[in-house]
Amino acid sequence: MTTPATEGAQERESVFHRLYTGTGAFDIVGKRTRWYIAFGLLLLVCIGAMGFKGFNLGIDFEGGTKISMPAVGAQGPIQTDQVQSAFSEAMGHPAETVQVVGAGANQSIQVRSSSLTVDQVIEVKQKIFEGTQPLGAGGQPSQQVISDSAVSGTWGGEITSQALLALGVFLVLVTIFLAFYFEKWMAVAALIALLHDVVITAGIYSLVGFEVTPSTVIGLLTILGFSLYDTVVVFDKVKENTRGLLSMTRRTYPEAANLAVNQTLMRSINTSIVALLPVIGLLVVGAGLLGVGVLRDLALVQLVGMIAGVLSSIFLATPLLVDFKMRESKYRSHAKKVEQRRAKTAAREAGEEVPEEPKKPVAAGSNGRQQSAARPAGKSSRPSGKRRR
Repeated sequence: MTTPATEGAQERESVFHRLYTGTGAFDIVGKRTRWYIAFGLLLLVCIGAMGFKGFNLGIDFEGGTKISMPAVGAQGPIQTDQVQSAFSEAMGHPAETVQVVGAGANQSIQVRSSSLTVDQVIEVKQKIFEGTQPLGAGGQPSQQVISDSAVSGTWGGEITSQALLALGVFLVLVTIFLAFYFEKWMAVAALIALLHDVVITAGIYSLVGFEVTPSTVIGLLTILGFSLYDTVVVFDKVKENTRGLLSMTRRTYPEAANLAVNQTLMRSINTSIVALLPVIGLLVVGAGLLGVGVLRDLALVQLVGMIAGVLSSIFLATPLLVDFKMRESKYRSHAKKVEQRRAKTAAREAGEEVPEEPKKPVAAGSNGRQQSAARPAGKSSRPSGKRRR
């Protein structure tokens, strides 16, 4: 007697078994319409967020003033609310960001605001010192430990322009490589999936409000290689499964492509998990425990981009390739032949009569003369060995 728990365990075991064996049990390509709808809605949300909300650009892009100070004062650990209150008292408005970075003895508080004049910086530092009493090297309150620096947005703009140039060169080289190694439709599908990953990653940054720094831009470029790698692995299997496909009537092109996705599905999952583990380590240890902002920005964009790259290589790139290929008449006619053969096979199994196709005449021989398809058995077309006298 089976219980609901037993049936659930058997069902899970069946799913994991099919996932491991890769027999084509998951109809990913056949359900591509729902994937298109899901990805399309996500793209609309991300594009809308970038258009209406914009990005939370860091101080390296917009420019401004950064003030740093120790996180320990005469009364104990300094709270960010104390610093924000002192800044508001001096300037009449709050600072853009006040955050704690680092860990242990190296922990500090960073204040970022719009560009301040020299007099304004002096007044802000004085108010912060009076409200927090940060400790200096000798264990005594000291205003000298409060430092300031002016940041220009020019450097961030140069980083962005160089990143866009690198992205353009990368896309051109990838297109040439895929077009020669695979074919044009694979190159087109891979580029669409690649652009999808970039837009989704940027849109999520805009939607959630993550701060965009030069580290974010660098991290965005690093995810392109991972996304492309996973897509190339799947396409290589598609190429292998569809070699000589038109000369057979066993599978259609969509079925062969779906089998390739199933055969590489477990590999994609394993590769993604292994690749995400160090990224999560950077995010948890580097940003959470050590408080290093650069590691946090780099890990965040890689985490979002890698997840988007895996999903697009499985649920978007291959379905797009199938739709592109099925636009060609030879693949449509081949699919009809496969359906006709299956219909005849099903009819024979059901005991129905299936009319035989008329036999085609035998083609011309190697000597170029047309041979008769209805030649009597035992007769030879060669002349008799006897000579006439």
